[in-house]
Amino acid sequence: MRINERISLKFRRLGNCGAKVSVIGFGSWLTIGGSVNSKTAAELVRTAFNSGINFFDTADVYGFGSAEKFLGKTLKEFRRQDLFIATKCFGKMSGNPNDKGLSRKHIFESVHNSLINLKTDYIDLMQCHRYDIETGPEETCRAFNTLIEQGKILYWGTSEWTKDEISTAVNICEKNNLHKPVSNQPQYSMFAREIEKNGVMKYCTEKGIGQVVWSPLAQGVLTGKYNRKNIDRNSRLLDKNNNKFVKNFAVKKNLDKVDKLIKLSGEGGISVSNLALAWCLRNEIISSAITSATKLPQLKENIKAADVELSEAELTKIEKILKE
Repeated sequence: MRINERISLKFRRLGNCGAKVSVIGFGSWLTIGGSVNSKTAAELVRTAFNSGINFFDTADVYGFGSAEKFLGKTLKEFRRQDLFIATKCFGKMSGNPNDKGLSRKHIFESVHNSLINLKTDYIDLMQCHRYDIETGPEETCRAFNTLIEQGKILYWGTSEWTKDEISTAVNICEKNNLHKPVSNQPQYSMFAREIEKNGVMKYCTEKGIGQVVWSPLAQGVLTGKYNRKNIDRNSRLLDKNNNKFVKNFAVKKNLDKVDKLIKLSGEGGISVSNLALAWCLRNEIISSAITSATKLPQLKENIKAADVELSEAELTKIEKILKE
């Protein structure tokens, strides 16, 4: 286990495309424009950028535009070319029957609204938040291709799509000479490894589709802050509004593994959260691990993971713990 004394945030290509994103990304789900007050949120965004993060991920449905608007206001302080801004569309935004999904109409209108919210002339990466069973994939692919040709978006990607859904889109694009998806955003962590089993990671590796993974710390469980004996009374585990995601991971079996991972990370002189993030980034097809934070110390700790390198011996020990 090695970590440099001076943190120098690393960058990876987003799949096979030429653009590079910071290996630690900054996400805004449930935080920016939401639960975090505006002063702290602005400090988080500025600290992220000044620490080398260029990949900022959001979605239209996060606070129904409030996350995008806050990012747009704060990111205006920086040069546009120094940023890689990603957002998403799919979710229901109103009672209008066309204000959801991945139809050509909704994609165009979502991009238009996101451009306004983010105060930018173009979006680096527009992602399909989920797969739309009501819209034919060719319509979706052609819509993104048009938007790329218009210069409103530079790349497009998927999120939580199956291997077959991604491959269908890629085949349509290859057949019709359309711009192909360059990324996929799945949930991935030590406790959520479905993409290793369902063919998504293997297919995307073969096709050069980068993974920008969300919840790499399993909703905070892999930070070690959740303990069966002493749970912080202010934690999301006891928050009736936002605890269902945490509770899926904060079970006895996982907490026992976290205790062992804490011991292992301590032997290397790093935090367990750094261990968990470095584990996600061990595979080059993972372009970025999207992290979120509500406090500056959390963000700064996450950023340190960019310089952690795990040895084969350490990866073997981690795998043994996870399989117990």
